[in-house]
Amino acid sequence: MSLSHFNKYLINKGQNDRLSKVASDPWDDLPTSKSDAREELHELHLRLGELQQRFFVDRRKKLLFVLQGMDTSGKNSTIKNVFRGVNPQGVHVASFDKPSTRELSHDYLWRVHKRTPSKGEIMIFDRSHYEDVLAVRVNKLQPESVWKKRYRHINDFEQMLVDEGTIILKFFLHIDRDTQKHRLQERLDTPAKNWKFDPSDIVARSKWDEYFAAYEEVFEKTSHPHSPWYIIPANKKWARNLLMARIVVAALEDMHLSYPQVDYDPSSIEIT
Repeated sequence: MSLSHFNKYLINKGQNDRLSKVASDPWDDLPTSKSDAREELHELHLRLGELQQRFFVDRRKKLLFVLQGMDTSGKNSTIKNVFRGVNPQGVHVASFDKPSTRELSHDYLWRVHKRTPSKGEIMIFDRSHYEDVLAVRVNKLQPESVWKKRYRHINDFEQMLVDEGTIILKFFLHIDRDTQKHRLQERLDTPAKNWKFDPSDIVARSKWDEYFAAYEEVFEKTSHPHSPWYIIPANKKWARNLLMARIVVAALEDMHLSYPQVDYDPSSIEIT
């Protein structure tokens, strides 16, 4: 399946760019049965493992997946469930929490640039450089005169990565307020999940509309054909995982990967 099959999920001007108007429940091209989705996901895991091995050996390109979303949208869970079965030698995750004092002493892209993928590597960003025009904006950590310039910086940064052989796909995991409320409450009610809850989640939740406005401007300013944003309806975890896996596999299949040609005839060699 080609990546173009998922164009309906792209975020462009006039398409999926108004978050309050986009459904966060599964769209009509996804299974209605969780069991059917899990069966297909299993098949996609097998295919992804094969394609990722070819990508790693091929070493012509670099692949960067950026995951963003509101609290509880499931970034960690998506990574765990979609990239199951891949070779950890060639797939890595970079999580970008609150920057350290040392990181703050550099420009805001410094800590991000050094985590971008090398040839044959798939890198997954759990949050990313976009926090510097999202959290920084909503929480007023920098004046508008500072963060407003960063859209241009980010566009130039991503264009440079693409020019140097990186394929970039960016995903917004889309949930609604009711789903977030349920998941936050579940973290409080389940002892094994208490560690996931942070009081700051409540503060961020109170700024829901401000975050949506910030995301909408991010989409407007930074979704381009060479580094597109996709919206992933994420109210249902099984549907979110399946859609993400479909897109990841399609991106790799579009590369028409093959194993390198060897400069000898294997049939002429005898192992004694």
